[in-house]
Amino acid sequence: MKIRIIITGGTFDKHYDEIQGELTFRDSNLPQILKTVRCTVPVEMEMNRMVDSMHMSEEDRKQILASCTNSEEDKIIVTHGTDTMTTTARRLGKAKLAKTIVLTGAMVPYAIKGSDAVFNLGCSLMAVQTLPHGVYIVMNGKFFNWDDVKKNRDLGVFEQYESAQ
Repeated sequence: MKIRIIITGGTFDKHYDEIQGELTFRDSNLPQILKTVRCTVPVEMEMNRMVDSMHMSEEDRKQILASCTNSEEDKIIVTHGTDTMTTTARRLGKAKLAKTIVLTGAMVPYAIKGSDAVFNLGCSLMAVQTLPHGVYIVMNGKFFNWDDVKKNRDLGVFEQYESAQ
């Protein structure tokens, strides 16, 4: 069983550019992370784009959906910026593909001490192997269905929508 990891950028892959004094994109951190954690699960990495999710367009989301649709693998992880992760998850969820698709990201870039990137990726690798077909967001040690999740910007975590009771 091989897992496809579709790389789209986001905080997960940002690096600090000391010349410009800002976070920018260079290469993906995924190969280094997988090597460091000694991941033995076969993966196929696909560079889809390197974009901050705040700048992700509908065309970008169409390309992510196309990558998921055309993937030979039925277990897919999409690394994604957290700001619009739920928007992309909705786009993928409404497509109703017969695949298990997990979106994950990081609140702190991998290259910065205290990052949650490795933890979220590890959780995603386990989730994509065990969850049934569907679209999920995996963050903060939890998984959420695509249509029942929101980013709590005040706390910097993802959570389930509160039931109206």
